[in-house]
Amino acid sequence: MTTFIKWLGHATVLLNEGDTWLLTDPILRRRVAHLMRRKPMLQEDWPERVDAVLISHLHQDHLDLPSLRKLGRDKPIFVPRGAGSWLSSKGFSNVAELAVGASMKIEDMTISAVPAYHSGHRPPFGPTAETVGYLMEGARTTYFAGDTELFPGMSRVADNIDIALLPIWGWGPTLGDGHLDPLQAAQACRMLKPRVAIPIHWGTLHPITSALGKLDFLTEPPEQFERAATHLAPETEVCVLRPGDEVVFG
Repeated sequence: MTTFIKWLGHATVLLNEGDTWLLTDPILRRRVAHLMRRKPMLQEDWPERVDAVLISHLHQDHLDLPSLRKLGRDKPIFVPRGAGSWLSSKGFSNVAELAVGASMKIEDMTISAVPAYHSGHRPPFGPTAETVGYLMEGARTTYFAGDTELFPGMSRVADNIDIALLPIWGWGPTLGDGHLDPLQAAQACRMLKPRVAIPIHWGTLHPITSALGKLDFLTEPPEQFERAATHLAPETEVCVLRPGDEVVFG
């Protein structure tokens, strides 16, 4: 069975195995709060089918209410513990919480929530919930890290990871706490030992005010990550996609 992955930008990844289509942290519009999308989404970028949405945490660049409404208010949405009632109060009718260590079967795939070390508060006055990553296990095991920093138990997330979707930057010229930079993402590769690593969470969003400045932070992180991973985790193949690119394994 093949595993199809399309990176729509930032932390939004469409994954398909067999009859199962999953979408992570969807950002499906041009602007989110003070952030602009580098390139507008084209019609062919849109997912034709989504069986379930996986949300890693409550930050607006990962849980975007207008994007979720575009997918449909009755779409199955899995969220970290503590986020379910808040999202249901926004009019979504099919929300389920998945605490760290819990699993759920979606057609042919098992979805498990795993730890992530990142702020779970939705600024400025929103709720606070857990932050999680997800394992998507079917013909292959895919790890979606969400947003996280390195943590001691990262090497125990899973024994056998085929594909790791790893954040390597953010949305601005500097990177705040709770994120992986390119070197730390390469260190995560050394801990996780995936067969393939796909860098995400870079090159998509930028502050409106930065449009007139230097935008190296939108292009340089994957090159830095690939160099560092080649040195620190030579057993891992790095597969660099651009927003809108897709790849098929198997």
